[in-house]
Amino acid sequence: MAPQNRLKELMGKLHDLELTGILLVYSRDILYYAGTAQPSYLAVFPDDYFLFVRSGFEFAIDEVFIGNEKVREERSLERICKDFFSKVRGTGNRIGTELDIITVEQFHNFEKIFSGYEFVNISPTVQNQRKTKDHSEIVRIKRACDAIHKGHEAVLSTLREGMTELELAAAVENAHRLAEHEGIFFIRQPDFFMSRWPLSSGSNLFKISGVVYTITGVGLSPSVPAGPSRRNISRGDPIIVDIPTLVDGYHADQTRTYCIGEAHEGIRSLHADLKEIADYLISQVRPGMKCSEVYRMAVEKSADAGRMDHFLNFGQGKRSRLIGHGIGLELNEPPIISEYDHTQIPCNCVIALDIHMMEAGLGVVKLEDMILIGEGGNEVLTKSPRELFEID
Repeated sequence: MAPQNRLKELMGKLHDLELTGILLVYSRDILYYAGTAQPSYLAVFPDDYFLFVRSGFEFAIDEVFIGNEKVREERSLERICKDFFSKVRGTGNRIGTELDIITVEQFHNFEKIFSGYEFVNISPTVQNQRKTKDHSEIVRIKRACDAIHKGHEAVLSTLREGMTELELAAAVENAHRLAEHEGIFFIRQPDFFMSRWPLSSGSNLFKISGVVYTITGVGLSPSVPAGPSRRNISRGDPIIVDIPTLVDGYHADQTRTYCIGEAHEGIRSLHADLKEIADYLISQVRPGMKCSEVYRMAVEKSADAGRMDHFLNFGQGKRSRLIGHGIGLELNEPPIISEYDHTQIPCNCVIALDIHMMEAGLGVVKLEDMILIGEGGNEVLTKSPRELFEID
């Protein structure tokens, strides 16, 4: 689907959803439908739409891929309500907006301005539409994968015994920035914080913060207890680098495992079995499969390999129930490849297949790749070789 047709698809859903209109405020959703992230309201009706730019109009008018006649400079929600929503009031009194994003203060302001209207959550509809990526999105995601590969190359050229996790992370992040990483990532979750994402080594790999459900690292202080630390990396330590990129609005997410010098034979074996599970899933996942079915396939494959105790293990009796997630305008977005998500994976969906193994007393290995799910087979979009790297 061409970007210009995204709004037409959304407009076509209003009747079935019994909505008077839709009012979008979240920058990622407005970027998806209109092509700009300038502060705006996007109002969508059954037969029309308008982008109301609150500030940065000169930027927005040059950035949008919708017609300029649909773009107006307007800060006042009161005028938007009076001049637009009130004119279609006869079709109902329900407005869809992103109730998972807006604050309570914003919601109360909406209720005050749009007196007599009921607000309902439109985010599931928007996120479901965004699952399927068009050609322009795939192109941007591939560029983000190019940038993340530059971070991998920085590890190969920089990693040395005695350097700190922080020093290694800085080298990776510098390479990402020089490859046009925009220096931020988006998670659709209030009050989310996590450095630039995980980098961890040695004993720190066994320390899992509550900030996010993955191998986290311990961070620099209790303020942000995840990401790289001041720990010096020793020869033989497994090192996991999981730092994402954002290029032209779209994310890439990749994890590779490294070691200075020869890795322990047990680490090699863990990684080989982990890659076998990943390869199996990449070859078997098809459009229309339920996320929970893919999770079950992964667990069964780990049992076949004799790795049930290690696969997705977080230690202390904890285990992940998630092996991947959709990715695009947000780093983590639906579908969620987990035990609990029973939705289907659509064609042309991009997922980050994110799996690890942990063996107490030995170490942790992790492998994550971006997979484009297609009718004729799947494509691995990440560029870095999918192996355990032993760097001397």
